[in-house]
Amino acid sequence: MKDGNRPQRVAALIRRELAAMIPRELEGPFAHKITLTDVVVSRDFSSAQVYFSLLTGSQEARQAGTALNRSAGHFRHRLAERLTLRSVPRLRFEFDESLERGDRTDALIARAISEDKQHPHD
Repeated sequence: MKDGNRPQRVAALIRRELAAMIPRELEGPFAHKITLTDVVVSRDFSSAQVYFSLLTGSQEARQAGTALNRSAGHFRHRLAERLTLRSVPRLRFEFDESLERGDRTDALIARAISEDKQHPHD
């Protein structure tokens, strides 16, 4: 019987391990500013999409993504040492824009509410 929750469990393990490794092992001024927001493992466990955000926002996102993807092989090797998996998925890091989109949406809503209060009888 196949375990339908296994990809999610593997994703949680990968996220936990990478969250501990990245601040210690990634070079660059943004290493300690990276937060992993999600990991999605493919059904065949061949790849994992790792989503991250930065405390400083998207200004350094391209640099951070490049550094993370350059180090993906290193992190995959380190995961293989730490996890008891038959094979560790290939890692692909991608900046998670959902937090910034949410902030922009919140700002637009706040502005609309403010404008509504200024013109209550329009």
